[in-house]
Amino acid sequence: MAIEQLPDGRWKVDVEPVKGKRFRKTFRMKAEAQRFEATCRAKVIESPDWSPRPKDRRRLSELVGRWAVLHAHTLADGDARRRLLDALAKDLGDPVAVRLTGNDYAEYRAKALKDGANPKTLNNRLGYLRSVFNVLRDLDDIDYPNPLARVRPLRLQEKELGYLTEDQVGVLFEAIHRRCTTPHVAMVAAICLATGCRWGEAQSLAPDRVRSGLVTFVNTKGKRVRSVPIDPVLESRVLEHFKRHGRFSNCLNSFRLSLVASGLPVPSGQSSHILRHTFASRFVMNGGNILTLQKILGHTSLTMTMRYAHLAPEHLRDALTFGPVRDFRQFFDTWPASNEKAPETLGISGA
Repeated sequence: MAIEQLPDGRWKVDVEPVKGKRFRKTFRMKAEAQRFEATCRAKVIESPDWSPRPKDRRRLSELVGRWAVLHAHTLADGDARRRLLDALAKDLGDPVAVRLTGNDYAEYRAKALKDGANPKTLNNRLGYLRSVFNVLRDLDDIDYPNPLARVRPLRLQEKELGYLTEDQVGVLFEAIHRRCTTPHVAMVAAICLATGCRWGEAQSLAPDRVRSGLVTFVNTKGKRVRSVPIDPVLESRVLEHFKRHGRFSNCLNSFRLSLVASGLPVPSGQSSHILRHTFASRFVMNGGNILTLQKILGHTSLTMTMRYAHLAPEHLRDALTFGPVRDFRQFFDTWPASNEKAPETLGISGA
């Protein structure tokens, strides 16, 4: 049988041009069925390896599994990403992946927002799921476009990057010395403050990576080894610490408790990153080059480093130099002494 009409009026093609290569497909019109039959016979003759790809019926969870096999091992957080994607596929109803649409994800996101989900978390999930489709398409495991390519991330309010003053740094270390029973907390915090590194990078330091006036960080978030100069006094203190107390232990929680006990006004969610932000902010405010800062912090993108650019002294001076008013005395010296409401006329309160 090559072409046969079905009871519902459609035409079914069942053709086997060569032994072992059989193609079946149903069409509305006989002419379409005939063209498909002819194409199958011709293609097999021209290219013996050719065959029409069957429709991809795999569900989203199966694609996540395939992504995990092919790509997750290249990521530092591959296992955790796999668990998150499995949960996301379940939340989306585990549809046939080829039928997933941007509208499906937008509806899921709207419901999650209504239920109190964090917008940044939802943007991360969108990025992770997009990556699944992009990776599998690049590897020819799927042959259809990324269904989430046109879904826009939520626009987020930029968070304040807090930093500590010199006096506040003193308050913090006083709290650390008062509360912490382990000597590691103060030393790790000092390294973070001196180099702008992440807490985990400082905590994983080995003695042989502190030498010649440099601290070398490996196993970093950006997957790059980087070295940062440190003060000779700090270098000798770190090496002495290693001799007396050994390698650093996991002491992040002790630092967090000390930070809370210090009573310092740290923006929500920053914790140990306040030390990194303090280094970067002070570096820029003291006239440091933004490109140099990018290398010190280990940012793969300059966009991340540019968050500190507004603290550069030239920016601060420009606010005074190019502002609309050069002499504010005119607003104050001309007020009649008897006119107590003069400040209010200018919209200034508290006079």
